[in-house]
Amino acid sequence: MVPFSFAGHDLHALRSGALFWPRRSALLVADLHFEKASWFAQRGQMLPPYDSLVTLEALEEVVAVTGASEIWCLGDSFHDDEGCDRLPAEAQARLRALTAATRWTWITGNHDSGMADRCGGALVDEAVVDGLVLRHEADPADPLPELSGHFHPKLRLRVRGQNVSRRCFIATPSKLILPAFGALTGGLDAQHPEIVRAVGKGAEALIPVQDRMLRFRLAA
Repeated sequence: MVPFSFAGHDLHALRSGALFWPRRSALLVADLHFEKASWFAQRGQMLPPYDSLVTLEALEEVVAVTGASEIWCLGDSFHDDEGCDRLPAEAQARLRALTAATRWTWITGNHDSGMADRCGGALVDEAVVDGLVLRHEADPADPLPELSGHFHPKLRLRVRGQNVSRRCFIATPSKLILPAFGALTGGLDAQHPEIVRAVGKGAEALIPVQDRMLRFRLAA
């Protein structure tokens, strides 16, 4: 975990794309997209059906490592409204165990805005926690400091003749976009105009590496 400051709050970024908030013992993740592969399978595009278990195992690991007692999922946690129902029995039981053992809140996203059964936990459209707005998609018009997801940002670089892509956080003084945590999510280039539109000028891509944070200034 790499500590850094955002809007006066001390946070820790994890290489997995999760964010830990020590003062609240809170873990934040975005865009899990549980059951994305089964959604595509229903439409004839067969993908390996293991994405939810891989994502769940990674989530269980960061909860254990951080000791978080409060979990915030920043939208698109399921790939569609029926995602919880399609989870394999073992995965659903493990997820329900997590939501029962912590103060778990699902924030709705564009993929799961109408979900009813969310495998436990509370469901909200957005929240304000200790002065930080938690929502799925960044609101360029909101001046309050904000944590969000939605864009699955990745920084793409050419290093020693090789193309390199890494999930990254996107930060300005008042906006922080988390990368997608899910195993089957892809990513949008950190320089994409939609990301720039969402956060404004002066943004940086942040990549936690071991005990330090790599910062890359993004073009306006």
